Amino acid sequence: MKRVRKAVFPVAGLGTRFLPATKSIPKEMLTVVDRPVIQYVVDEAREAGIEHFIFVTGRNKAVIEDHFDLQFELYDTLSQRGKTEQLDYLKRLQPGPGQTSFTRQQVPLGLGHAVWCARDLVGDEPFALLLPDMIMQSEKSCLKGMVELYGSTGNNIVAVQECDPAEAHKYGIVGKGNDVHTGFEITGMVEKPKAGTAPSNLFINGRYILQPEIFGVLENQERGAGNEIQLTDAMLKLEKRQPFFGYHYRGGTYDCGSPEGFVEANIAFALARPDMRAGVLAMLDRLIADLDPSGRKQAAE
Repeated sequence: MKRVRKAVFPVAGLGTRFLPATKSIPKEMLTVVDRPVIQYVVDEAREAGIEHFIFVTGRNKAVIEDHFDLQFELYDTLSQRGKTEQLDYLKRLQPGPGQTSFTRQQVPLGLGHAVWCARDLVGDEPFALLLPDMIMQSEKSCLKGMVELYGSTGNNIVAVQECDPAEAHKYGIVGKGNDVHTGFEITGMVEKPKAGTAPSNLFINGRYILQPEIFGVLENQERGAGNEIQLTDAMLKLEKRQPFFGYHYRGGTYDCGSPEGFVEANIAFALARPDMRAGVLAMLDRLIADLDPSGRKQAAE
């Protein structure tokens, strides 16, 4: 069994739900409290033992590459000003030489196509796939738990969480089989099942460990929903040849691809910080108290 050393981050999306902010700033570089969204996802991968970070980028995404590069002027300025704590923190976040790779998805043909664009950088190895819109909050990272399950089972791992059964038609849903170690056998997968037909209420939350055979499936994958090459369609084909296991993640997940999820993530991560919690709670109480029943800010008397 080969170890999971590499992770793929598809960051070529346009972020149209955040216009006009994303005209010049990649959505992955929008900050949750004081870190870009992409930094949270890379940190999760690093905690899980990932050694090589592969970014599938598009136009106007060069700032992501700059973010993970050395910034000599900034480091020198912090050093001269004696800001050693900030300097040490930035150095801990810095990937080592040769640990980052970048490849282009010139045409937005879907998640499956973005994964396929990383095929030569991944090679003949299992790899993690982390959707950068989804950031996690838990004592042990989602991907770390998945890597531990992979060490016991091998093959393909998909992270899932529970949703309201009435909302299952909005997600990719898995069927739950026998428990295996810290996970379970996946008996089937369906993308956005019709209401009342979902095999469970366990939805795929944007974290995967996939075998390299997925690239051969994606190579010949026809376009599906949205006229795009869908990763779920390829996994359904691969499932006929290789087992899939589910890792039931029970931490917090925030969809930073939507404005509401982005605001929720900022509040949740701010409340988790001892230096900010009291101030943020007071701010929220004040803002809520200022609203009238319609949700509008009351006029000052």
